[in-house]
Amino acid sequence: MSSRRTRLEQELIYVPPSRRTIIAGGVGVGLAVAGGFPSLAQAHPNRPRPPAGAGHVPFPPLVDDPDGILALPEGFSYAVVTRAGVTRLNGGQGLTPADHDGMAVYDAGRGRYTLIQNHEIDPGAEFGVPHIKGTVYDPGAVDAGGCTVIRTDRSGRNLGEFVALSGTVGNCAGGPTPWGTWLTCEETEDRAGDDWEEDGRSGVFQKDHGYVFEVWADGSADPRPIKCLGRYAHEALAVDKDRTKIYLSEDADEPNGLFYRWTAPRGVKLGPGVLTRLAPDAGVLAAMQIIMDDGSVLPDVAYLTSAQLGRPFPVRWIEVPERDAQTTTVREQFTDGQVTRGRKFEGVWGTDEGVYVVNSYAWDDGELPADAAPHDGMVWFYDYRAQTIQLVTYFPHQTTSEEGTPVKYNDLTFDGPDNVTVTPWGSLVLAEDGAGASHVLSAIPGGPTYAIARNQLNDSEFCGPTFTADGKVLFVNMQDPGLTLAITGPWEKYLG
Repeated sequence: MSSRRTRLEQELIYVPPSRRTIIAGGVGVGLAVAGGFPSLAQAHPNRPRPPAGAGHVPFPPLVDDPDGILALPEGFSYAVVTRAGVTRLNGGQGLTPADHDGMAVYDAGRGRYTLIQNHEIDPGAEFGVPHIKGTVYDPGAVDAGGCTVIRTDRSGRNLGEFVALSGTVGNCAGGPTPWGTWLTCEETEDRAGDDWEEDGRSGVFQKDHGYVFEVWADGSADPRPIKCLGRYAHEALAVDKDRTKIYLSEDADEPNGLFYRWTAPRGVKLGPGVLTRLAPDAGVLAAMQIIMDDGSVLPDVAYLTSAQLGRPFPVRWIEVPERDAQTTTVREQFTDGQVTRGRKFEGVWGTDEGVYVVNSYAWDDGELPADAAPHDGMVWFYDYRAQTIQLVTYFPHQTTSEEGTPVKYNDLTFDGPDNVTVTPWGSLVLAEDGAGASHVLSAIPGGPTYAIARNQLNDSEFCGPTFTADGKVLFVNMQDPGLTLAITGPWEKYLG
């Protein structure tokens, strides 16, 4: 590691003078060169407080699982809550759907929890989300994506699961709301009238896709799209503490995706069902512009590296001309240089002070601007009050194999952060979707990153990490073969 760090730190990457910066490569998360990092959130009165003297204690090495599913540090354990195609939905609805993705957890009292879970599925899947009366958005999207609601407890027992939303496509991530619901995001731009085909099955979409939907913890979803939040390849979102703004990410390329902010109409405060009732053109949907020293707009986040860790950049927002994208995809409605793009804007998670957003990677041909620096992951923090954004975690691009794929086969090198959550102690948990082994990671903004779990079953990504408010359980999904896992252990020792 040390020799590689020295070599990379000595390499200078040229950026055009208009960006007014020369960037040095780095390794790990680096150190701040200007400004400061967002402080770890103060513990909520009903949430655990770190024990006296607690610090950022490194997680111990991962121990192989004799069952070959999940490697964890000594003292930690897991339980399988659901398994696609094996565990059953309530009331004869069928088997647990596949492709577990974004997820949120809600306290159900007496040591029990409710999970709302996305299923990132295209139509025609073997274990798609079944169409249950009252849950269906598009009857043409058969055995496709949607959301299920899972009942469980601190030991990870399966206390039941049922369908809350069906007939949607590619439900990737989303985000919990301050009023206790879940906003699920379709990562697609399929249109009504488009054909689909899968494993000898075929059909036609009857409705447009690429929307956000609201789901309640009791399963009473309203299968109507929230059109005011736009139609594009939605990834994740977060609602601000004032309930007047929503920050949304787009996982897309050709051209690369955008980071958005939706602002509610004057006098509207968001709450249960409010978004669904708003007009399709309600509020303002705008895309992010990161402003450089010379006043120009940073064209892509990949122009910045670890040399900019901790430096706040001003942000402006430019309104989307036609958010329902009936003639032109939303991200194509802006010219290069008008907005700040990113190869894979992924996970989003909000705090009282701001919102974290992840860029998974940018290194392959066609994904990276010609004069930018390849990277294997970025985590950004947007400060609501200051209206600035800063890089808080950075994974430099690793040595590549002959095939051009990043080498990552151990618990010391990481790439491809995807979903993100903030722990009850204010630190971050990231789910990897990279090359080689997949990990769940603990990350301190501006500080170290540690592996806290490894997929020992296959190379599938982790998805939807979410902590219970009491800090007792970390729930996380393994997308393939479709597992929901409940991880317990001395979290406060390492995250406090």
